[in-house]
Amino acid sequence: MAGAGARTAVDWLVSAAADPQGTRFEWERNPLGVVLLPAGRLWDVLILPGRIGYPTLDVLGRMAEQPGPVLADFGDERMGFFVPPGTAARWLGTGVRAVGRGTWIVVPYPGRPTGGVRWLVPPDGTGHLTDPVLLELAMHEAAATLAGE
Repeated sequence: MAGAGARTAVDWLVSAAADPQGTRFEWERNPLGVVLLPAGRLWDVLILPGRIGYPTLDVLGRMAEQPGPVLADFGDERMGFFVPPGTAARWLGTGVRAVGRGTWIVVPYPGRPTGGVRWLVPPDGTGHLTDPVLLELAMHEAAATLAGE
């Protein structure tokens, strides 16, 4: 992602911050290319272990035209799926951390490499998020596949 697409994604991401202009200013000058953004306003994040997260993303890619933004941490130990706000308050699932209102996440600048967290599916700037019902179905299918191996 480069150019106008990255700018649109950045605009959308920083709009979650209390001070979007200040956040953008700091983010663009941060040598690590990351910023902390609040969850719960524009999105929640469901964090899955990488072992189930990657197969879930594969299944989700077959179920949905385009999943919402997805992050992976350094070492691929965890993956974060961006879902609609309020999902974290209602989510019940073993091994899944639900991050919503009152929490913060580390977000990399779209289109820039970082040494840690990175986008597997970058935001497109439209606010498109993963449907939590589809995500749950994809998780079940991925778990069934893993159990059969």
